[in-house]
Amino acid sequence: MAKARQQGPESRRISHTALVRSSQVRGQKSRKTLLKTLQQQNAIAPVGKGIWRNISVPPSQFHSFVEPAFRSPQGVVCLLSALSFHRLTTQQPARVWFAIKQDGKPPKTSEIQLEVVRMADICLQEGVEEHRIEGVPVRITSAARTVADCFKFRNRVGIDVAIEALRDCLRKRLASPVEIRRYAQICRVAKVMAPYLETILETL
Repeated sequence: MAKARQQGPESRRISHTALVRSSQVRGQKSRKTLLKTLQQQNAIAPVGKGIWRNISVPPSQFHSFVEPAFRSPQGVVCLLSALSFHRLTTQQPARVWFAIKQDGKPPKTSEIQLEVVRMADICLQEGVEEHRIEGVPVRITSAARTVADCFKFRNRVGIDVAIEALRDCLRKRLASPVEIRRYAQICRVAKVMAPYLETILETL
């Protein structure tokens, strides 16, 4: 294996995030020359047009969330991927479930496959948390909101997944029944979820 080159002072000019745009790289040299130097120093690697990976930032458990969030800052990690983030499932989905607005264009990711979900504007705002993963802001639905989404999109994720997520969310106290009911109302699945919620609450 070839020995990595020692990084020069140019590498310290990169933002401490996993992904950077060409426009974010600044120095005394021209941007083109600086990017070439950084690449020769093994400080960065190309990901897509105008986007580079910062080699000094190691991949995290949720590395797959970073590129879609970086390319589409208003998008939201949701459903099975959000369940995994909140530890409401032991499954690791092969694709990142990513919500965008109804008329939006999915981000063209080069490393990650997406399961695109289209949602109304209110659903891209309500019950959405911002987390930093590898230095990149990533918007993810909260535990309560994720449960409600699973019932709304039960035909895509499966009703068994939705019920198990509801049970685990309550058992682990990641959300209260009041919170869950609120997002069930927003997602228009309150009537669908009600009998499952009442049954689970009786057994806890």
